[in-house]
Amino acid sequence: MTSIRSTAFFAAAALVAGLGFAAPASAQATRTWVSGVGDDANPCSRTAPCKTFAGAISKTATGGEINCLDPGGFGAVTIVKSITIDCVGTNGSLLAANSNGFIINGAGAVVTLRNVAVNGASTTTGNAIRILQAAAVNIDHVIVENFGGTGTNGKGVSIETATANVKVNIQNSSFYNITNFDVHSNPSAGNVLLYIDHSTFARGGTTAIQLRANTLAFINDASITGHNPGAAVAAELTSVTTHISNSFFANNQFGVFSGNGGSPTTRIYGTVITGSATDGLNITSGSIFSYGNNAIRGNAGNETPTGAVLGTQ
Repeated sequence: MTSIRSTAFFAAAALVAGLGFAAPASAQATRTWVSGVGDDANPCSRTAPCKTFAGAISKTATGGEINCLDPGGFGAVTIVKSITIDCVGTNGSLLAANSNGFIINGAGAVVTLRNVAVNGASTTTGNAIRILQAAAVNIDHVIVENFGGTGTNGKGVSIETATANVKVNIQNSSFYNITNFDVHSNPSAGNVLLYIDHSTFARGGTTAIQLRANTLAFINDASITGHNPGAAVAAELTSVTTHISNSFFANNQFGVFSGNGGSPTTRIYGTVITGSATDGLNITSGSIFSYGNNAIRGNAGNETPTGAVLGTQ
């Protein structure tokens, strides 16, 4: 009898130990991997990668990173936590035909998208990157191209947040053939701090960068060409302040548009605005101040800022 009890005890102990040992295998990893020949049933390790970003994100810990092992299309994904997706060294992309590419919807999340490409295939539903909730979003070395659609669709980066001090940083990135806004900041509440640096916007169907409400924007070293109809930058409503420096705006309908019923403030330094089909500077309301070293020439209409400011303020 004692022997039977002992056997049962050790068998139960072995089962518990086995279960305890197995638990870490199901835990989320700090770094996961995707591959064009992967499988989402895999653990997303380097030797057993997943197939899609959506498959990998559920197996990646908050604050972790998803990397790409080889070229592939890794599919659309909704991000609800802090995470980095980085495909440096290979062609990591997703085809967002009639869908959103990346949806970021995590309260307090810090998200980085780096070295990825998003192609809308010229379809008319969805946006490349849609930001609904986040503390900060970093978009670095990202290519966005071929998004069609109007209204709520066809945008490169759509910022729709409702909390305070949301930071969106776009650098070293390129936007091509976007029929709606390349970057649209229109928070429903709270405010956005938008930083755009060393990025290219070409051949758009409307305004490249539209700052619609509650946004403080810093735009530096931006090349914006071929947005007609539309402006290189449109600043609207009283709650918008824009700083533009060391940039090149050519062959748009407007270089910089100010107004649409509000009183935004725009400051420009060291920027070339040329070839605008209507106005270099279109000021329906608000103010556009020159801080020096600008070349606003060769436009069909107004090239005169509200005022010129020397020195610093």
